[in-house]
Amino acid sequence: MTSPPPGPPSLDALLRPRLPSPLREVRDEHFARRGVRLFLKRDDLIHPDLPGNKWRKLALNLEAAAGRTVLTFGGAYSNHLRATAAAGRLLGFGTVGVVRGDELAHRPLNPSLARCAADGMRLHFVDRTTYRAKASPEVLAGLLSRFGDVEVIPEGGSNALAAQGCTALGRELAGEADVAAVACGTGGTLAGLAAGLDPGQRALGVPVVGGGFLAGEVARLQREAFGGPAGDWALEERFTFGGYARTTPELDAFADGFEDRHGLPVERVYVAKLLFALTALADEGAFAPGTRLAAVITGAPDAPLQESSVSR
Repeated sequence: MTSPPPGPPSLDALLRPRLPSPLREVRDEHFARRGVRLFLKRDDLIHPDLPGNKWRKLALNLEAAAGRTVLTFGGAYSNHLRATAAAGRLLGFGTVGVVRGDELAHRPLNPSLARCAADGMRLHFVDRTTYRAKASPEVLAGLLSRFGDVEVIPEGGSNALAAQGCTALGRELAGEADVAAVACGTGGTLAGLAAGLDPGQRALGVPVVGGGFLAGEVARLQREAFGGPAGDWALEERFTFGGYARTTPELDAFADGFEDRHGLPVERVYVAKLLFALTALADEGAFAPGTRLAAVITGAPDAPLQESSVSR
């Protein structure tokens, strides 16, 4: 009797992610003086091209795509677009990036978009009104008509499959932390993290963008992924520092100080706001003495790149 032929290799076998990601305790006086132990969950070390929550959110989506071209959405500096393009290069499937801002179509590509293009992503620029309506049937129908049989993944990669993929993050922290905290842009990572934690553990999300919409998004993602609410989670919305990718001298000084104290380069769009928020909350006494607090490090700072003159 012969054995059936082996199936296609898994994404884990093809990309060799570092899982579970390392969990490292750091001693920081802001936390130690309150009796709180701070751990860094180094998801930024999972994969050099698909770090952190990008791997966790994309893995199940890429398996569902089964080699078809993936179409997804992002701004001019989107880490999600770059991770999707890198996955396409590494695994040999096509990628299309729908980019917010049609004015960019006639300018040299910035370093982030140049990297996407170098990895084989076809960039399609749309005006901001169209981009805001990107999930509407009319806009999606137009994209499908233009690009054919593609697997559509939403902005930031946040959908039910992404939330399901991020449950592994919670499972990796089982028994290791009382509170697990993560920066939030679109809510998918928090939705899955909370679902994967054990009873008695709780998840804390720190939005990096204002607007008050994330609670509804996390609840929606959990309904779609798990059939209803899952896990104990909350949002701390005071630390957006003016909006997505915005900063202040106070935030920059904090990030520089954390880097100096712990030798960890701090990514500024997400991780700096997360660590600032946790430090402020600790100083306010928000965590009981003895709390084990895990901060999920979802990415590292970009390597310096020169402006590209690549054109379309």
